[in-house]
Amino acid sequence: MLQSPTIEKLHGLRLATMAVAWQAQQRDAKIGALRLRRALLTAGRRRVPSSRRLTRLLKDAQLRIPQACVEDVESSSARGIDKAMLRQLGSCTWVGEHLNVLITGATGVGKSYLGCALGQSACRKGLRVLYRRVPRLLDELALARAEGSYARLLSKLAKADVLVLDDWGLGAPKDTQRHDLLEVIEDRYGRVSTVVTSQLPTPKWHDWIGDPSLADAILDHLVNNAYKIDLKGPSRRRPKTEADN
Repeated sequence: MLQSPTIEKLHGLRLATMAVAWQAQQRDAKIGALRLRRALLTAGRRRVPSSRRLTRLLKDAQLRIPQACVEDVESSSARGIDKAMLRQLGSCTWVGEHLNVLITGATGVGKSYLGCALGQSACRKGLRVLYRRVPRLLDELALARAEGSYARLLSKLAKADVLVLDDWGLGAPKDTQRHDLLEVIEDRYGRVSTVVTSQLPTPKWHDWIGDPSLADAILDHLVNNAYKIDLKGPSRRRPKTEADN
């Protein structure tokens, strides 16, 4: 029967009230429909943040492209992300499962936009999001260490339900920076979700990190439990020509 896996999924999403309503709907369609409608309204109120809270979540996220949204992302199999996957990612169920999203592709194909769009979707679900470009994050961690606020910054990064790490793989990291990356990823592993965008294909990440032992540890926590998207197509930053109009 369809009932069993549906109820399992509802309990997995911590929607026990809706699971009970679903069972009632199966036993008595008229009574169950009313209970299910009430459960849906309750779940909607709980999961959709108020406009004030949403504004605060978006402000705290510091998204590079705050206007980016999943509904505006162009999806096609030729581009490397189809509608079904985009719909799945937009639902943010992967956050509840503590999975990651790794977005790779050439310059200008829309990696940062998609990463920010996923961050915005998470904010709309009432989740805490942080956006950081990796080069600046490494500088921020170095400064925090010098100022004595390193542990506090690591704690802040660890508490974000979704951490968007943009421009992963730019420049060769120093030894201290490799350890910083490990600390950030280690704190989040199995607890919360991370979105990474990079021009480097994931098979080249190991070489980019440099130290084999640290690379193994970082990538084991980042890559093995992740959706992987390799965006394709021409640069979306190119200026329009008359032929495009």
